[in-house]
Amino acid sequence: MRLVVVAGTTETARIDGISAAGADPALMRHTPGADLDVVVHGEPTLAPVVPVSPTGCPTPAVATRAACELLGFDALAVDAGVAGRTGAPTVDVGFGPGADVREAEAVSRAAETYANARELGAALPDDRIVVGETVPGGTTTALGVLTALGEEPTVSSSLPENPLDLKRRVVAEGLDASGLAPGDAAGDPLTAVRAVGDPVLAAVAGLTVGAVESGTAVTLAGGTQLATAAALVRHAGVEAPLTLATTSFVADDDTAGIADLAASLDLDVRATDPGFDGRDHPAMAAYAAGEAKEGVGMGGALALVDDADTSMAAFRDRLVDVYDRLLADDGGDADVDADR
Repeated sequence: MRLVVVAGTTETARIDGISAAGADPALMRHTPGADLDVVVHGEPTLAPVVPVSPTGCPTPAVATRAACELLGFDALAVDAGVAGRTGAPTVDVGFGPGADVREAEAVSRAAETYANARELGAALPDDRIVVGETVPGGTTTALGVLTALGEEPTVSSSLPENPLDLKRRVVAEGLDASGLAPGDAAGDPLTAVRAVGDPVLAAVAGLTVGAVESGTAVTLAGGTQLATAAALVRHAGVEAPLTLATTSFVADDDTAGIADLAASLDLDVRATDPGFDGRDHPAMAAYAAGEAKEGVGMGGALALVDDADTSMAAFRDRLVDVYDRLLADDGGDADVDADR
């Protein structure tokens, strides 16, 4: 089994109110690279920040790293278009960050990113892979792709209050700029990504197709963004079994509509509750309150812990250890990815 984390950037995240990235957008661009660092190395190396929200809620990479340490599984970092720096060794499949979804083309080289990732997925030697993502602004681009494909047009958010109305207005502008109406890209997934997606969606979809074609079982570790990647796979004509492993926080979010979306895409859904409710710890309390509900493979990592010969209590203890190493002495320089 291997965890694969696909990272990238989209200029969509710079839209005011889409991502709670603080006053300095220069910091937000470092989130994907820092997330890869945290998962692979346990701390940022070349990335200059520890990703946290303005309230102090840490990136879900903290939870994923805790699971990595507890269970000892391998992690592969895939660069689909990271804008900042990372010290994690990566496999590059992309061609730079995605553009603002309101432009005529959000991912001009979506087809090439998809093809590179498909080749990578086919080459992986594993019986099973668990695929997560990190991309600020990614639920908005996911909404764009779902709308273009004619699928259920709703997504979650790492913000406690999901700004769906704003996301829908942004997507409508993007579709108009691309000359598409809702549903126009049905059966044509790369057109949907090129018009209103992000490079991570192209990469996750390609990776998944390549993996299942070579006989590898794929678990998509995330919420509506990973369900959107599954929609791309289905619209590419691939009917292989797929599992969506997410958190109880996404499953309990009525605005996300994850159960209906997954059912329409024939996905097996697994939602894992890490038992954060009522815990006297800033990270667990923030997650339980609705911040950072998912991302960086957290749902898949929780499912792996739940399946292992260990306890969720041991996972929570390890999460505290990772949090303390990363943030106990942090001076306040923080990036934010509050809309994955």
